Amino acid sequence: MSEFPIAGSYRPTVMGTHGMVSSGHYLASLAGERILARGGNAVDAGVAAGLCLCVLQTDMVNLAGVAPMILYLADEDRVTTVSGLGRWPKAASLEHFLKHHDGRIPMGVQRCVTPAGLDAWVKALNEFGTMTLAEVMEDAAQLAESGFPMHPFMAANLRDGAATFGQWASSTAIFAPGGRVPEPGDIFVQADLGRTMRRVLAAEAAARFQGRSAALQAARDAFYKGDIAREISDFYQSQGGFLSYEDLAAYESQLEAPVRVQFGEYEIYTCGPWCQGPVLAQVLALLANDDLKALGHNSPAYVHLVTEALKLVFADRERYYGDPEFVDVPMEAMLSAHYAEARRELIQPDKAIPGMPAAGDPWNGNGTAAEPWRGLQPAVHGATPTAQTLDTTYVCTVDRHGNVFSATPSDTCMNAPVTPGLGLTISTRGSQNWAVEGHASAIAPWKRPRLTPNPALIFKNGKPFMPLGSPGGDVQCQSMLQVFLNVAVFGMSPQAAIEAPRFGTYSHPGSFEPHEYFPDELRMEARLAAEVGDSLADKGHKVVSWPDWTWKAGGVCAITIDHESGVMAAGADPRRMSYAIGW
Repeated sequence: MSEFPIAGSYRPTVMGTHGMVSSGHYLASLAGERILARGGNAVDAGVAAGLCLCVLQTDMVNLAGVAPMILYLADEDRVTTVSGLGRWPKAASLEHFLKHHDGRIPMGVQRCVTPAGLDAWVKALNEFGTMTLAEVMEDAAQLAESGFPMHPFMAANLRDGAATFGQWASSTAIFAPGGRVPEPGDIFVQADLGRTMRRVLAAEAAARFQGRSAALQAARDAFYKGDIAREISDFYQSQGGFLSYEDLAAYESQLEAPVRVQFGEYEIYTCGPWCQGPVLAQVLALLANDDLKALGHNSPAYVHLVTEALKLVFADRERYYGDPEFVDVPMEAMLSAHYAEARRELIQPDKAIPGMPAAGDPWNGNGTAAEPWRGLQPAVHGATPTAQTLDTTYVCTVDRHGNVFSATPSDTCMNAPVTPGLGLTISTRGSQNWAVEGHASAIAPWKRPRLTPNPALIFKNGKPFMPLGSPGGDVQCQSMLQVFLNVAVFGMSPQAAIEAPRFGTYSHPGSFEPHEYFPDELRMEARLAAEVGDSLADKGHKVVSWPDWTWKAGGVCAITIDHESGVMAAGADPRRMSYAIGW
């Protein structure tokens, strides 16, 4: 009997039959499992874990940030999404950033959009959960009020970001109390955030005799239409921001149909093109007819093919993806077999396409289309992207009834000031727009930015099989793609699939301001670079070696479901603080 690793992985795949949670922090996963043990469903558990992540990883996740979700509802046999993405204030405009900031989107309050997180959590709970907000928020509120042991990941992130959040006294008071960033093991308390949660819960309690749904609505309205909204808008406008009370009162997350594509016996569901989620679907449509297994896992031929497919899809993302309420996104055409076949023909087995390819023309076959971003100056080869900071987490849950929950909440505390007294940094997702006329994700009043966080849900033979997601900016879809293929094509367990070495192309403009572009750059963990780096360099890739087990390669969590045995199997990424738990 081999002693180590366990079945091809350094951590065991966590298995159970009653319910499973995998998330970006072990205490959040435990909170979700506690809800399942009390009879809650996957949505109750996912919301509880997600709310805890807003406290435990407040450097990367914010109650006033974003929270996109994708869910499977077993009773209805239906997949739906919750957008959980804020909108530009109605007073914001592209012209302002062109005139006053030379086409840049500066750090601070002017990149803030409407906070979406709390609305999205409450909407999911109200529409698809069974519990009250008080029941699912209690663990999060206690973690904020009483504190938790600072973990090394957050401590390092706060140290790295101290010069940024140090611009604002309200932020420094929380994240560097007494002028010192907390060390690992220090008890980290967020008293203001805890009080804000209690104010929301008090509104729910006051309306409890009106019924569960009305009470949840009252809790949500306390944040978006009550005194909390006034405090947010007054502060942000005093700092020169665009966000108004009217913007907050008008905001609501939406329930939207998912994007879907077939890949052999699998169906891939993602959120819509208001995020980058369809990248995963589009790449798999492009690779659907390739014998990936025959190429060999992480062989030079395999890495080259997957990288070139990603580059083609990122070109389409840059040209077409944006808020479909404002731009015409040819999603159906881009997922068609005809278009995928035409794009696939551009990939040569022994030569990388220089830089990022031209976008296709899905309305008229392959062709090319005008690209407003062209002319962006390439960044220095091998340099760390300016905007590459730790931002975003993930949670997925499955319950004994077959419901599935998948969410990728996000928004750092560092790029805008904390609202004094509330412990909240309002969503800075405006940094993912472009101040470029004609770009699909150009700034416009009430428009949603093109979001990087993108939860996914995989079906197999018509039944839910695997929720998965990851933090990591533009690496998210790339890491999710590799983990999915590790499971679906190469037969790995979820944990082994997550621990396998990863690679990521940077041969496209970054999603975050200042949208840096690294032509031909292919980054990969050192253990993989040592094996295939030279062969890939011969094909024209500029190979950069990441440290092994780097957070830059993402932080994937996933759960698989075996419908014959009833066994759920979960994995969580050791590159970050992720952990899985179940029963």
